[in-house]
Amino acid sequence: MELQHWRHLQHPLVFNEDERSGDRCRGCKEPVFGPSYSCKECRDYHHHKSCAELPLGLHHPSHPNHPLILFGINTYHKNNKEEYDRFSKCDVCGEKSNEYSYCCYRCNFIIHIRCSSLSPTIQTEVHDHQLTRIWKLLKFTCDFCGKEGNLPYLCAQCDFGIHSRCAACPRRLKVYRHDHPLHLTPSLEVHQSDSPICLLCVRKVDTLCLYYCSRCDFAAHLYCAMLHYNREFINLEELKEEQSTESKSEDPELHQSFDSEICKVKKITVGEDGTEIATEIKHFSHRHDLKLTDEIPNNTKCNGCVQSILSRFYSCTPCSFFLHKSCSKLPKIKQYPLDQHPLTLSYQRVSFSCDACGQRCNGLKYNCQICKYNYYVQCILLSNTLTLACHEHRLYLSITNSRQECSNCNSEKYRVFRCSTCEFALDLKCATLPQTTWYNQHEHPFNLRYTLEDDSGEYYCDICEEERDPKQWFYYCAECSFPAHRDCILGKNPNVK
Repeated sequence: MELQHWRHLQHPLVFNEDERSGDRCRGCKEPVFGPSYSCKECRDYHHHKSCAELPLGLHHPSHPNHPLILFGINTYHKNNKEEYDRFSKCDVCGEKSNEYSYCCYRCNFIIHIRCSSLSPTIQTEVHDHQLTRIWKLLKFTCDFCGKEGNLPYLCAQCDFGIHSRCAACPRRLKVYRHDHPLHLTPSLEVHQSDSPICLLCVRKVDTLCLYYCSRCDFAAHLYCAMLHYNREFINLEELKEEQSTESKSEDPELHQSFDSEICKVKKITVGEDGTEIATEIKHFSHRHDLKLTDEIPNNTKCNGCVQSILSRFYSCTPCSFFLHKSCSKLPKIKQYPLDQHPLTLSYQRVSFSCDACGQRCNGLKYNCQICKYNYYVQCILLSNTLTLACHEHRLYLSITNSRQECSNCNSEKYRVFRCSTCEFALDLKCATLPQTTWYNQHEHPFNLRYTLEDDSGEYYCDICEEERDPKQWFYYCAECSFPAHRDCILGKNPNVK
């Protein structure tokens, strides 16, 4: 059985009676299991059967005056931020989402497909009695989260009103970025000196309830924990509560030794302190053996991470192939907070776009073989928390469904490292800037500077001779008093060799 779908006109979508991949539905953004449609040619465009067969037009009781038209928010995703923000927000639940929605273009009324198909009566885990949907624009305060909304579910017996999204909250769930299940907990029961901080979006939790792990003091907003890219759909009965909080973290000795599937040691010498040193290796990224080298040339970049080489490294001199010692020890398989699947290390000479930072890259990369995402190796090496000299507080990885502005370059991204104390944020591009690098044949390395080199009030780049923005980071050679724009030092595609 085939279906010609309005979002993918190139090929028909083919019916699958029992899909087991768990890929995200293009319609509702939830994992796909069971009856579904997908494009066999593209190996993509997965839809639940119900999402693929949604009617293109709809008369809905929440907006009875005009018909509603089905649309995909990706129409506005890249081209117009203002329109994207406007058309992604549902007038029923008040939340922004990338899922398919219905729209009245006369009134700018938007309703997400999941809100449009809500049952007239429901039983929930958060209330003892049956709740009834009121299909009338009725302003109310949700008795579960404490926030205002409209079109509530009401309990006739106890005058209890709740948002539809809140009504869908389970008492217990699992998120990818924490090892233990999170429990629905009243905010007043969380014993923190200040308002709890959601460790998914890194903003204060200001609702009556939240998801919480008391063992680890891990808190999350109700809606953040429910978002499809945060929530891990697993059988919680099979999850061991005694699982260590470090069970998914990296082995501290992981990068101290070689992964035998990635790199084979050919020759070893013993140092003065008795430590074994691999002097010759065979790395999967290059056809020849690589030899350990002490002589560090200027302006030489690693073929793995495309960062400057500043210490001992492995090289194949005839091929001008160079590899950091640390890059030679990267594991074949690695977990990453931004992807729910294990990632596999590979090597690509042709440039690709990193799905985390958006930059063009080549060399070593980690890729998700299920989602087909490619990640720059430096992005993968970032942890959930960062301590950088540019900011006095610790930064936490924040993922939201609205763009956040980077405090350094002013770009707006969904994924940033954010300060829980103030509004400081860094996108992944700025978070992965090299601290030290070379420029052409300049005899000294340049260091990344966050503060101005003097108080003269006039700041210029010594490469392009243009004025520098005093608020922007820059590279500086202290030996020569040589300041330069970041882009003048690094170039247009700094992660491509």
